[in-house]
Amino acid sequence: MANLNIDTIKERTFDAIVIGSGMSGGWAAKEFTGKGLKTLVLERGRDVKHLKDYPTTNLYPWEFPHHGVVPNEIQKANPIVNRCYAFGEDAMHFFVKDAEHPYVQEKPFDWIRGYQTGGKSLLWARQTQRWSDFDFEGPARDGFAVDWPIRYADIAPWYSYVEKFAGISGNRDGLAELPDGEFLPAFPLNAVETYFSNHLKKNYKGRHVISARCAHLSKPNQIHLDQGRGQCQERTLCQRGCPFGGYFSANSSTIPWALKTGLCTLRPHSVVESIIYDDKKGKATGVRVIDAQTKEAIEYYAPVIFVNAAALNSNLILLNSRSSRFPNGLGNDSGTLGKYVAFHNYSAHINAEYDGAKEWTTDGRNPAGGGYIPRFRNLHKQETNYLRGYAAGFYAYRGRLQSGEGIGEDLKKNLVNKELGGWQVGSHMMGETIPKESNYVALDKSLKDPWGIPQLKISVDYDDNDEKMKKDYIEQMTEMFTSAGFKNIRPGTDHRAPGLDIHEMGGVRMGKDPKTSMLDKWHRLHACPNVYVTDGASMTSTSCQNPSLTYMAFTARAVDHAVGEMKKGNLS
Repeated sequence: MANLNIDTIKERTFDAIVIGSGMSGGWAAKEFTGKGLKTLVLERGRDVKHLKDYPTTNLYPWEFPHHGVVPNEIQKANPIVNRCYAFGEDAMHFFVKDAEHPYVQEKPFDWIRGYQTGGKSLLWARQTQRWSDFDFEGPARDGFAVDWPIRYADIAPWYSYVEKFAGISGNRDGLAELPDGEFLPAFPLNAVETYFSNHLKKNYKGRHVISARCAHLSKPNQIHLDQGRGQCQERTLCQRGCPFGGYFSANSSTIPWALKTGLCTLRPHSVVESIIYDDKKGKATGVRVIDAQTKEAIEYYAPVIFVNAAALNSNLILLNSRSSRFPNGLGNDSGTLGKYVAFHNYSAHINAEYDGAKEWTTDGRNPAGGGYIPRFRNLHKQETNYLRGYAAGFYAYRGRLQSGEGIGEDLKKNLVNKELGGWQVGSHMMGETIPKESNYVALDKSLKDPWGIPQLKISVDYDDNDEKMKKDYIEQMTEMFTSAGFKNIRPGTDHRAPGLDIHEMGGVRMGKDPKTSMLDKWHRLHACPNVYVTDGASMTSTSCQNPSLTYMAFTARAVDHAVGEMKKGNLS
């Protein structure tokens, strides 16, 4: 019996364990296996394989039972996830159902999740911008949050590393606030987007509209072909899963790359309950998993553990990893675990019309979504009555003058009318929020999920800084739209709850001082250095860029460090 027990423990022992198979977890799997380590990847949801498990990817609109619209009964049963822009009949199978994964909203928070191999990398907006030192130095300048223990120079080579593999399209724009990367050809701006870009360049110093940078293969390199991926076909049906691998996802790229080494074991339906800490050894030794289907508890072991469960779930796992050494959660000597959670403020937008450029129309689709306006507020100095700043999207399009009015022959003529209307323009705000101790997540003391794990209680809200920033965005965009000659300008807010931006960050923040932070400059827990956290939970501040590219670079850098520590014998 003893030998059998030793054998089964040996079967459950790996060189590295990665919790999560999404954006950052996929990179951890790729990097560990690429360096020769036997790696276990734990995914709480089902397995989704590239190509095989994209059931709607090639369907025509008329082939959907409800023509792409989610049936009313499903919308009513899922009020939270139904608010997400990508939740349609073509992609709803990649989202969790509200009732199956409960959480406690102490304050309204729309927690959008995708539990499957690849996580939300199947559903992301694919926007990829580097951070600059303006972003990493933000907390040190204004005193909110704590100082980042790294700067742009630390992460720049890792941005390059992941960009080359993932495939990022964009232009070299030469902007200090948005560093250039290793780019494939950009998807160009259309005529009106170019007009607005030129207008800002001429009339507003330091304000730019650039081609949005995105994780699409505009022109694949050999490394992308080696992954089995092909050129983006500009279908803009990305949320269905791309049969060409034209955009980066863990499913089409990092996970299959790791699996083909023969060193990666991917275990779906594995809900991580906690990380096991050995008081005598003074380190984490493994992970306790609840099988999502059988409810059986299983333990796996490894000398190094990467937590990549997505920001809030990573907080949950660490909070639930209690021991005599860490009664308040693994590594939580500082008392900051679960606190200083932040997000992005996407709650303002503006739309208008443009009478010019009638000689131009739009043909085809732009998977990058149009233009991007990098942050231009509070960069070189504090110039507003709020802290930090915002970026913005910008797009323009022409549509046909269709009408659904009339009956019979009149209705038919209205629907098939090919006459073009005028240009429509629009923008949406992407604002940085300030991490605050009052924005936190915690374990509920009484409610459990279907696997017996405490439900996560979320208490996160906007503040006065967000309102002032939103007001400034509307004022500045209205002025620039007016100056550009746009008409019928319509600013607005949608009063969304936090979370719908799907960029939750923090709770396990990095910092220089173990008394005020959880992680060191290598993403290791200060108090348990064989556990690394490299997803959104590790963020000290949020900036306003889309964060996924930064998570990827953080992860590749941290794995390189962890493997170096293992070779030195520091993690054995």
